[in-house]
Amino acid sequence: MPTKPPRSRPSTQREAPAAPPSVPSKQLDVFANPAPERDYLIQFQLPEFTCLCPLTGQPDFAHFRIEMVADKLCVELKSLKMYFWSYRDEGAFHEQVTNTVLDDLVRATRPRFIRVTARWYVRGGIYTNVVAEQRKKGWKPAAPVQFPDTGDASRLTG
Repeated sequence: MPTKPPRSRPSTQREAPAAPPSVPSKQLDVFANPAPERDYLIQFQLPEFTCLCPLTGQPDFAHFRIEMVADKLCVELKSLKMYFWSYRDEGAFHEQVTNTVLDDLVRATRPRFIRVTARWYVRGGIYTNVVAEQRKKGWKPAAPVQFPDTGDASRLTG
């Protein structure tokens, strides 16, 4: 004999937790580089950055890309997320916030190399890109390996 489906409960609005699980923070947590003997690229993409225009209070949006070659320390991802979230209600010029992000990451991790690229979405018909970088004194990257061009290996020729 078929059973009746359970009666659906009336929907209720979910209550906010007493303490949010995460809160914005300027603290950048770090951990030991698991391969300090090697230069390797760590790349972060943060496509949802938001801050406020310091003059109008209107929101500004950017896509940040961070490229770094760690030395002894790496930045922990959740703290990086909370760090970027902390700018949401702050007023900052594009150039200022991009350079502040670079300075804070350098202070926390002391990388061999770091580049912060901020691609700001259109504002007043103008796109703005800000690129800031810093290199540890004396650090020189290894020359890239160049492979010969072998053509399109997926195309068979007869």
